[in-house]
Amino acid sequence: MKQINRVDNGGRINRHKTLVFTFNNKTYQGFEGDTLASALLANGVDVVGRSFKYSRPRGIVTADAQEPNAIFQVGSSQATTIPNPRATQTELYKNLECHSTNGWPNVDFDLMGTVGKIGGAAMPPGFYYKTFMFPQSMWMSYEKIIRKGAGLGCSPQLPDPDSYDKLHHHCDVMIVGAGPAGLSAALSAARAGARVIIADEQNELGGSLLCTRQLLDGQAAQVWIDKTISELAQNKNVILLPRSTVFGYFDHNYIGINERRSDHLGEVDHNGTRQRLHKVRAKQVILATGAHERPLVYGNNDVPGCMLASAVSTYINRYGVVPGKTLALMTTNDYAYKAALDWHDAGRKVALIVDTRASSDGDMVKEAMQRGINIVFGHAIIDVKGSKRVKSVEVAKLNDSADKVLGSSVNYVCDTVASSGGWSPVIHLSSHTGSRPVWRDDIQGFVPGETVQAQHVCGGLQGVYNLSQTLKDGFSCGAVAAQEACKGHGNDHDDDLNVVPQIDELSESASMALFHIPHFKPTSRAPKQFVDYQNDVTAAGIEMANREGFESIEHVKRYTALGFGTDQGKLGNINGMAVTAKSLGKTIPETGTTIFRPMYTPVTFGALAGSDVKQLFDPARFTAMHSWHLAQGAEFEDVGQWKRPWYFPQPGETMQQSLQRECLATRNSVGILDASTLGKIDIQGKDAREFLNRIYTNPWSQLAPGRCRYGVMCKEDGMVFDDGVTSCIDDNRFLMTTTTGGAPGVLAWLELWHQTEWPELEVYFSTVTDHWATMTISGPNSRKVLEKITSADVSNEAFPYMGWIPAEVAGVKARIFRISFTGELSFEINVQANYGLHTWEAVIAAGEEFNITPYGTETMHILRAEKGFIIIGQDTDGSVTPQDLDMNWVVGKKKEFSYLGKRSWTRIDNQRSDRKQLVGLKPKDPNFVLPEGAQIVFEKGQAIPMTMVGHVTSSYFSACLGYSFALAVVKGGIDRKGQSVFLPLADGTTVEAEICSSVFYDPKGERQNV
Repeated sequence: MKQINRVDNGGRINRHKTLVFTFNNKTYQGFEGDTLASALLANGVDVVGRSFKYSRPRGIVTADAQEPNAIFQVGSSQATTIPNPRATQTELYKNLECHSTNGWPNVDFDLMGTVGKIGGAAMPPGFYYKTFMFPQSMWMSYEKIIRKGAGLGCSPQLPDPDSYDKLHHHCDVMIVGAGPAGLSAALSAARAGARVIIADEQNELGGSLLCTRQLLDGQAAQVWIDKTISELAQNKNVILLPRSTVFGYFDHNYIGINERRSDHLGEVDHNGTRQRLHKVRAKQVILATGAHERPLVYGNNDVPGCMLASAVSTYINRYGVVPGKTLALMTTNDYAYKAALDWHDAGRKVALIVDTRASSDGDMVKEAMQRGINIVFGHAIIDVKGSKRVKSVEVAKLNDSADKVLGSSVNYVCDTVASSGGWSPVIHLSSHTGSRPVWRDDIQGFVPGETVQAQHVCGGLQGVYNLSQTLKDGFSCGAVAAQEACKGHGNDHDDDLNVVPQIDELSESASMALFHIPHFKPTSRAPKQFVDYQNDVTAAGIEMANREGFESIEHVKRYTALGFGTDQGKLGNINGMAVTAKSLGKTIPETGTTIFRPMYTPVTFGALAGSDVKQLFDPARFTAMHSWHLAQGAEFEDVGQWKRPWYFPQPGETMQQSLQRECLATRNSVGILDASTLGKIDIQGKDAREFLNRIYTNPWSQLAPGRCRYGVMCKEDGMVFDDGVTSCIDDNRFLMTTTTGGAPGVLAWLELWHQTEWPELEVYFSTVTDHWATMTISGPNSRKVLEKITSADVSNEAFPYMGWIPAEVAGVKARIFRISFTGELSFEINVQANYGLHTWEAVIAAGEEFNITPYGTETMHILRAEKGFIIIGQDTDGSVTPQDLDMNWVVGKKKEFSYLGKRSWTRIDNQRSDRKQLVGLKPKDPNFVLPEGAQIVFEKGQAIPMTMVGHVTSSYFSACLGYSFALAVVKGGIDRKGQSVFLPLADGTTVEAEICSSVFYDPKGERQNV
């Protein structure tokens, strides 16, 4: 298996380690250090895929993240397969298996390719919108056919066997890109004492410019890079992250990095993570992302063998692969001459260099002349001949403005075409932050615009392509960033600029601003000139979109699909804007650019999920007393990730029998509930009271230490959001309790309003839910139980309702709260969580003589519903106000008292008399339990669709009351007490119920105040 395009020496590959791999079920060989792309080119593979729209044969174009064609399905099983990785970024490993993602029956002979031969006339921009409108009844048939041709790779069908994780970092300086600019910036910042992270998507640091730029002494630059990397690796304040793509740059210098830790090792058990997500918060960010070379747009520029000039040099110098026999190079600049020189030095033939400029006296051009390479100035390649591989090129003379071709053309035989239209700074990450790119005529590219981030740019990203200047630029940038990050404590390293090597670079002539090569024929009739290779967007298609009224570049993008492919416009965006500008008679800055969004390149779901999969995806949380509940045979329900005891069945009991026993025991003697899961938020600061005044609907200014108060929170629209009891610990400290499931949302809500609306308030929030174990004892004998295990005075006189005291319970420091969710005399004992089980068992022992009975959440629901107490999320749905719940008593009345939601209650809609309001329901059949969620109507026997006026929110049978009851929301329900309503059920029957008060038990609240 000879690698026909591999040269005998050179490259940074390990020729002593041969790797066997398969592509489309054929076996090939490569070397360690190859990418999948370089190995395929070494083996002479021309066609690697088919285009999305026309199914035209496509070959490898680039050597980096721009690649639009070599998009494969990699992996040998339904569990490990990966859809759509780029061959240019996939490192070769032993026994790698890959396939093209399209082409039927195979990529070399694709029946869909007949569409490509018909061309743009059959499938112009907007083809689907224009073609599949009529007849409407046929759309389902069209859709099936279209979907078969849509998409690229296939998702895995089995669970992923690999593991993933994530790390959080804080650093002084985050550097994106480890080319010459990034490395010099890292060196400078590290020597200043800054904590530095530097990430680069390639497997080795150093960048790719050394493979493509014209250097008299490339070895000197490589020696400097090696020394720099070594110094950085030995610095304990520096983290080097190769194989790590920075995929997103977010607000407040938050960086997302995907590190590929073992992808290059193959489909084996690596005893570690496959990929790692790094979440970085940096004081200063340096973007050294460099620039991408852009191709020229010319006739049939998609034929396999058409490549970027820089890619040709990269494959030769880095991988020892010359991707063809005979080269034709077209360029607008001196840079690309390096590709022809590298090709020539590798022993292959250069047919000619076609330079679109009238002349050039740059050193690189002189070198090409000295080697006898044929150079044709003022000309361009206007067409390529060939189907599955370049066979020849058609060259014609350009006029002075390069917008027309003159005279006749000449054909040259070749099998490879390299083109270069200049370089485009990689502005993607800066765009993520909302920075608008700015066009620069001197480099013919967009650079990052103004930003509010603590951000710096250097090197190719700001159009600095001279290597010596790039190194100095990066070094200076790193020093500034370090000083900013370290608040003036960094060292000044101006004298250290001598660490940057003095590299003599070749002189260069000015580049030519040319993007779209003209043809003898108008663009609409010329050979296809592709701008976006993957989506088959041509120059003619863009011009047609302009003629049809799509002039905004954003509209052009969406109508033609320009930049919609997996490369997200990296290769074709600038050319597409240039074609649009030319068509509309505008300049490129007038035309503008689309804005890039995360992700820079695709990121696997595995990396984003990290270790939060399977049992960790929704982790179970257990209270300190969980083992006791298990021993007692409790049944559990999941509430906000917590395992809460649902009920405690005894042998032979049904669930309903258990609930009746637990309810009666609590009402008649004493019951105990594990309430540890209730959200607890510690609120401190001199403005804590003022904050509570604004966040709750009732006032908190006068609440004394040792007292508690029930509060309701509303969203801005006045709808109830959460509720709970908040206790005053001291003048500047409160303990807020929330619903179990609502705790995270409430904390986020508090932080949101503090940070964005009221930052002037001195107040701090800490979640302490896990810190406290909580047990609630309720019932007429609860005080007697508590008195047996504490010396504190818990009498009604010394410890009134809605108060709290510090005390010792069972020898443990505790806080005892006298609050009630059952309507009975209740005490809530809170101890440090590590002592929760000990205290619980002490309470159980003290209550044995009173037949203390543990009860779960279902009994708690029944007991609270008997009292008319609501549960947020069950009796509310985000569309009810406190007034709707008949809770006007919890609303502050003073005009000067302002809080969230208050203003919204003045809206006409919130004052309607027919709003749904909370009421009680008594079924006419006292033994029938109304289904929760059952709809309510005012009139029986209505025709469908009936006029629904409310629904049942909670419904139970009460052993204490001796009948079933329910809570419901009914339109205008508060004024309809005593009236009947009807509930049509799914089985076709209708149940009648009477509207009544929502308080069924102890309406005066006497039992909780004894």
